[in-house]
Amino acid sequence: MSTLPAILDLIPRDTRMEANGEGMAFDISESATRTFLCRLTVTEQIEQESLDVSIWGSADGETWSKKPLLMLPQQFYRGTTKLILDVSLRPETKFIRARWELFRWGRVAPIPMFVAGLELEEIPPMSRETPTTRIALATK
Repeated sequence: MSTLPAILDLIPRDTRMEANGEGMAFDISESATRTFLCRLTVTEQIEQESLDVSIWGSADGETWSKKPLLMLPQQFYRGTTKLILDVSLRPETKFIRARWELFRWGRVAPIPMFVAGLELEEIPPMSRETPTTRIALATK
C-alpha cells in the first residue's frame, strides 16, 4: 500500500508565475503503481504568452535527468490539461519535480504572468498486455 499523499502538488494551486522556475522535489519511492494522472490547471494569464511545464526525474533528489519524463502541451489560455505519467519502467526514478518556462512576445512586453497549478494523483498501473489486432489488407 502506498504511503504517498492522495495528491502531489508539484506546482501548488494558484501559483503566480512571472519567471521560469521549478517546484520542490517529491519522493515517489513509496508509490505502489508509479503511475500518475497529471492535471495542469491555468486559472489566469495575459495575452501573447505561453507556458511550458515539464516533469523531471532523479534517483537521489539532487541530480536530475537530462530530459524530462513528461512534457505537457504548451499552454496559452485558461483551462485544464490532463496527461498520464508512468514511471513504472524507470525504477531508478525516486524523485520527481516540475519545471516551467514562460515566453512572452508582441509589441508590448510586460513580464509574462500565469497563475496555475499542477497536481498528480496516483492511479492504477497501465496495462502492458493490451491486445493488438492486425488488419489484413486484401489484394486483388
